[in-house]
Formats: sequence, C-alpha cells, structure tokens
Amino acid sequence: MKNTALPLALWTVGACAQAAVIEEHAERPYAVNAHPSETLRQALNAATPITTNGQRFHGHTRWNVRWTFRWQSEASGQCRITEVTTRLRTEVQLPELRRATPSQQAVFDRYVPALSRHEQGHVQFGRDAARAVDQGIAQLPAASNCAALERQANELGHRLLREHAEREKQYDRDTRHGASQGAKLE
Repeated sequence: MKNTALPLALWTVGACAQAAVIEEHAERPYAVNAHPSETLRQALNAATPITTNGQRFHGHTRWNVRWTFRWQSEASGQCRITEVTTRLRTEVQLPELRRATPSQQAVFDRYVPALSRHEQGHVQFGRDAARAVDQGIAQLPAASNCAALERQANELGHRLLREHAEREKQYDRDTRHGASQGAKLE
C-alpha cells in the first residue's frame, strides 16, 4: 500500500478563520492472475475483494473527511471560529495484473486507465467535500455562545458530507460506474 500526505491548502478567508485541508492518499492494489482459458472479466471478478449488495466491482474509492476547529469567546460574549483544520483520507483500490496472456494484458491496458480515471472522480468528490467543510466552517458568523457555534459547525460539516456523498452516488449512476467513461469490458 502506498501512502502520501500533503497539505492541500492553507489560507485566510477574508476576516474569517484560518483554514487548512490536509490530504492523505493510499493505493491498495489487489492481485489478478488470469488463466489463459478465462476472459479478463472472469479473472477480475474472481480476484476482486470489492462487493456491494452482491455486485462485484473492479475498482473502489473510499474517502473520509474529519475536521477540528478552534474558537474564541469575545468580550461581547459572542463566539467566533478562529482556525479550522480538515483532513481528507482517500484510498483507491484497483486491480494489478500479475499473470496474463498477451491478449488479456492488452484488454487490461485499455480498461484500467479508464477505471482509474473514474476512481479519481471519486477522489475529487472527497476533495470537494473537504474544501466545502473547511471553508464553510471557517466562514461561519459569530454565534451567541461557543456551544451553539460548535453545534452549528458540526451540523454544517455533516450536512455538506451528506450532500457530496449524494452527488457521488449520482456520478456512479450517470457514468454507470465508469462504463460511459470507457471503464467497460466486452
């Protein structure tokens, strides 16, 4: 498994809080050993560890967004967000062909780049969600007290995650899980 971590952005939003998104990415390939007598689809279906509702998939992306924030109580009694740190963790699982005939390898070489592009679309949904949470919390107006501000910030974060997760589901419906982007086997 390959991991990379890097800060995605650090900025000050107007007079709002300082915000930062830190991204960590992992790749978890799974091995595929195709037998000469089977199609590449059969080999991938047999090897994939990815199943959802009884359906097998050849690629999968998981993303997780977590946030922390600091606030300051002002002399007026109001409470304002002063700093937000948002972490995005993504993990992409794709096949790695280890044994194949030349014709199976040729099909794989056409299929997997398209599948990878589709999965990178899922990674982008995670990035978009992380940025929306980070910016949204940083831009919250002052609240009457810190408990109310904390509640508002967390409710906003969870609502934005749900919205991005719904958009991501629509992406899979629209692309037929990448088939319309070229990730399909005959």
